[in-house]
Amino acid sequence: MIKVGITHGDINGIGYEVILKTFADLRMAELCIPVVYGSTKVASYHRKALDLPPVSFNQVQSAKEAVINKINVINCVPDDVKVELGKSTKVAGESSLASLERATADLTEGVIDVLVTAPINKDNIQQDDFHFSGHTEYLEKKFGNENEKSLMILAKDDLRVALVTGHIPLSKVPESITKEKIVDILKIFNLTLKRDFNIEKPRIAVLSLNPHAGENGLLGGEENEIIEPALKDADEAGILCFGPYASDGFFGSGHFKDFDGILAMYHDQGLAPFKTLAMEDGVNFTAGLPVIRTSPAHGTAYDIAGKNEASEVSFRQAIYMAIDTYRNRTAYDEAHANPLRKLYFEKGGDNEVLNLAKDDNEV
Repeated sequence: MIKVGITHGDINGIGYEVILKTFADLRMAELCIPVVYGSTKVASYHRKALDLPPVSFNQVQSAKEAVINKINVINCVPDDVKVELGKSTKVAGESSLASLERATADLTEGVIDVLVTAPINKDNIQQDDFHFSGHTEYLEKKFGNENEKSLMILAKDDLRVALVTGHIPLSKVPESITKEKIVDILKIFNLTLKRDFNIEKPRIAVLSLNPHAGENGLLGGEENEIIEPALKDADEAGILCFGPYASDGFFGSGHFKDFDGILAMYHDQGLAPFKTLAMEDGVNFTAGLPVIRTSPAHGTAYDIAGKNEASEVSFRQAIYMAIDTYRNRTAYDEAHANPLRKLYFEKGGDNEVLNLAKDDNEV
């Protein structure tokens, strides 16, 4: 059974609420083996504060000890950690990082199969060991290399949105967009749609940077000078990509339904329409890395923390997607690990004999 590592995120937000509500459905613990990196005491505090039904916690020292049909918890924060619901505190940031570091260490060792992260506060988690704008950047530093770059994808059913630029100021977006970067991201996006989402020939729509796709240079030249050349290069590499499309008309007309993936130029261009359409059960998926990580599409939601108002749907969908992705990727890798050996004909006498080469060097 797939072992799902879960970081508890910011202890003052809704992380524990969505975790507890998700596993209140006993069928979830039959679907996977959950391992929460956090604290049984903090989990109990949230359960009581939210007046939720009793939960069967199973405290373990290692993910290797985790068992089915229970919420397995690895304590990785001090017992006296202080929870202050709805507040951003240094302690909450330290607890978020402690959970993340322990979980990623186990992910590296293969003790857990996938990682699902509850929301963090990108400000209070900043410290000597963490100088990243989010989970995606942290995971790329930990698991990526020159050939394995991360790509944030927001997904719900057939709607999948990726970004050329992520958590950077809007003023820096134009200078960060290059032809080479777009092509590289399209390659990652195309592969993950095949490998992780099981789409044989994915069709990718690419959005413009400027209003009305630049109006042939009147409203900006990036479309003609950068985006269109990138699409040409990607097309020559065998990627089915189309555009650039002006984002307002693209989403407003429902044209987005015709594609398997959508590549936006910057954060809000892609995520504002996505969250309008799929905020309740959207999932954040980190593509391009050798590990699988998902998270709910929402944040810490301090404003409703402790009020028993948070929906667990997005978090549950994040677990489903992590499990599905693990299975899809395993099947894809197995299917492509040993490609068919080359076939060749030997001509002899009146017959042609079909032979099977023993390896790729035999022709």
